Amino acid sequence: MADEISVLIVDDSALMRNLIGHMVSEAPGLEIADKAMNGRFALDKLERGVSPDVIVLDIEMPEMNGIEFLRARRQRGIKIPVVILSSIARRGAEVTMEALSLGASDFIQKPSGSESEDIHVVRDTLVSMLHGYGSAYRKSQGKRAVAAAPAAMPTNAQPTRSQNILPQLLSKVGAPPANPPARRREPSRTEIIAIGISTGGPDALRVVFSQLDPDLSVPIMVVQHMPAGFTSEFAKSLDRICPLAVKEAEDGDAIEPGRILIAPGNRHMEAQKVGYRAVARLSDAPLVSGHRPSADVLFASIAMTYQNHALGVIMTGMGRDGAQHLGTIYKEGGMTLGQDEESSVVYGMPRVARELGHVMEQVPLKKMAARICEVAKAGK
Repeated sequence: MADEISVLIVDDSALMRNLIGHMVSEAPGLEIADKAMNGRFALDKLERGVSPDVIVLDIEMPEMNGIEFLRARRQRGIKIPVVILSSIARRGAEVTMEALSLGASDFIQKPSGSESEDIHVVRDTLVSMLHGYGSAYRKSQGKRAVAAAPAAMPTNAQPTRSQNILPQLLSKVGAPPANPPARRREPSRTEIIAIGISTGGPDALRVVFSQLDPDLSVPIMVVQHMPAGFTSEFAKSLDRICPLAVKEAEDGDAIEPGRILIAPGNRHMEAQKVGYRAVARLSDAPLVSGHRPSADVLFASIAMTYQNHALGVIMTGMGRDGAQHLGTIYKEGGMTLGQDEESSVVYGMPRVARELGHVMEQVPLKKMAARICEVAKAGK
């Protein structure tokens, strides 16, 4: 079909090319443009007229690896978005972050084989990424694309209670109110910014953080759905482009002006007041809204700790994590922003939050940093 999103698959493993090919060919709205066994063959195919809307790229390949391909892509001005899918990502988070810095849009861990338990998670996430980035590229080229079906919550993502945080709030995850919640108080001076983000997040956060005002004095806490082992390097990569200090959160880290804390992969992150100080607390409590870390856990703790002195932001992502307790921030008197549909790679989390009435204002990605700073500085 002319309106389907076409995918170029670049991987030196024939098994993996076939596995990814099946994922693509079986997904509505996607089709295989071609396959290549390394970066050199991929460039040759592009030069001969293969015209994909998105590229799935391995990193570790002979002759021309993924990093070398990304450098060549940049030199030749190729704008086709790239999603990294590589087993080296398990061992080399630093290499994955280098790929993002060279223009890759996102990454996902390669499944260990056709019978691996995580195959359905990889498939669902990859398909969402391909739809999101491929659709955006087609629009930039004046083409239309078949719309993807709304991403569903993973089958293992039934809401569960956290052992550590606000059980009376988290037990309500998955039971959204029919109408926006009534406010308990009016918004006041912003003392904390909390961001929840998932699929499409690495690229989106690079845009937002690079544009933050250097004099922003409000601390920021971020839940980005990302595998364990990646968030430390991800935080370092953001720190290099952000005027504020960015680090992977450690238990007990001070929440202080000019600092951005990124939740570690596979750890929940909460805000807690200890006397006159605010600190980050990490836990291994069960999945909440299908995730650990969970934006719902962060948002619920922010609402309890800061009440009407908080700004909650929900951005691109699959599923509904964060949508419920963005509403708790709203109910406690905080401000809330959501990324708009047009600029979201996957309009899942912000869509659910908006439909629940929990988003006060929708903001495009290019204006998100400026709007965050405006809200945070109001009333100072």
